Amino acid sequence: MSKMWLPVAELTSSRRPVLNPGEVESCLLSSVDILCEENPNLPPFKSGLLTLTTHRILFIPDTLSNAVAIPLAAITHIFSSNKSIKSMFASPRVRFQVTITGEGSVDKNGSRSAVVTLVCRGKSGPDPDVFVGKLWEAWRGRAWEASSGGAGSSQAVMVQDGGSGVGVFKMPVVGVSGILRKEQEMWESTDKSLQDAFQDLNALMSKAKEMVMLAEKMRQKLLSGSASQSSASTDEELGTTKEEMQDWLLSVGIASPVTKEAAGALYHQQLSRQLADFVKIPIERAGGMINLIDVYCLFNRARGTELISPDDLLQACTLWEKFDVPVMLRKFDSGVMVIQNKSHSDEEVFARIKSLVLKPEALRMGVSASDAAMTLGIAPAMAKEHLLSAESKGLLCRDVSPDGFRFYISLFEEFNGDDMYIVKEYGNYAAWVAANAISSR
Repeated sequence: MSKMWLPVAELTSSRRPVLNPGEVESCLLSSVDILCEENPNLPPFKSGLLTLTTHRILFIPDTLSNAVAIPLAAITHIFSSNKSIKSMFASPRVRFQVTITGEGSVDKNGSRSAVVTLVCRGKSGPDPDVFVGKLWEAWRGRAWEASSGGAGSSQAVMVQDGGSGVGVFKMPVVGVSGILRKEQEMWESTDKSLQDAFQDLNALMSKAKEMVMLAEKMRQKLLSGSASQSSASTDEELGTTKEEMQDWLLSVGIASPVTKEAAGALYHQQLSRQLADFVKIPIERAGGMINLIDVYCLFNRARGTELISPDDLLQACTLWEKFDVPVMLRKFDSGVMVIQNKSHSDEEVFARIKSLVLKPEALRMGVSASDAAMTLGIAPAMAKEHLLSAESKGLLCRDVSPDGFRFYISLFEEFNGDDMYIVKEYGNYAAWVAANAISSR
């Protein structure tokens, strides 16, 4: 028997499951144990988040260990729960039978069977009976299989015609049964006409589904692959730039958005993790920092009809402090809130601002938020916050006029407190004097 008897599932950097094409989450349970009661030699999986999808049962442990999955295709039977007095005082259990290989690993092509038990110890999330109902629905739906259309029934009788082959003989309209049969034939004819009318639409929807699957694969490639290799291969294969590909991915949206119905009490936790995965591309495009209002618009656009409120977004962002995610919420002194990478450095931004304000034109006229926005490649509102932060660090000073704010290099550090009237022939002060002397000629 192998130690890892369940296949490993892939997770994102925020420990959200990486879903397969066409896979959608349907229910979540917290503090769940997975064990095989028939074989105590198989190690149990203790205290984790259980996520039911249309394809798998995912187990994400509370620790940083690997996640595992039980394919629904490997389940052969789901046992009904027996209600008893004893069960009222014990943790709810969900039992089902799966196929396993000779080595004891769960696999849909296994030759043996074993019973797996889910022990629901958590108090948050939906009721275990609701989970069982959704498990039955997903298992019977068999979404992992290719859908095959069946031919409609026909009321015509196929008869063998002497030597000419097969002919069609329609039953005569006689009595009540004939009237009902005639009515059914009319409905079938109408249904066939509708199918023909929507044939092009179905083909379009099929292509759209393929495009969503392709976009999801490309999104995971952009998030997981290295910046140089991934972008180079993407540009070479698709003949487009990385920025254009990111625009397409943002337009496609999220394949399986977290909902209150599926997550229950775990809604804000899972929403926080999904948001952390989503903002990676927008933050990268924005230079490492993006306004919270912009994130709200982009995230709701990607979720489609499953919109969230501003309070839900803010609460999801504040939960990042508890999770090991690569992004964080930041609030400037002015009250503006942004989302930025944890690796983002203000010192790098200040260095670029300093190089901007030391240009001869900037030494004479100063710089505005629009000037800084063009240099930093960000929105003017965000550029203004960076300029104000640089001012608070003593790097800049500002001039307020009817035309707005203009920022200049701070020369206060150039003055000597012991001799305020000494003129230096080097440093920022000397550059400022030279720039203004040229403009006065």
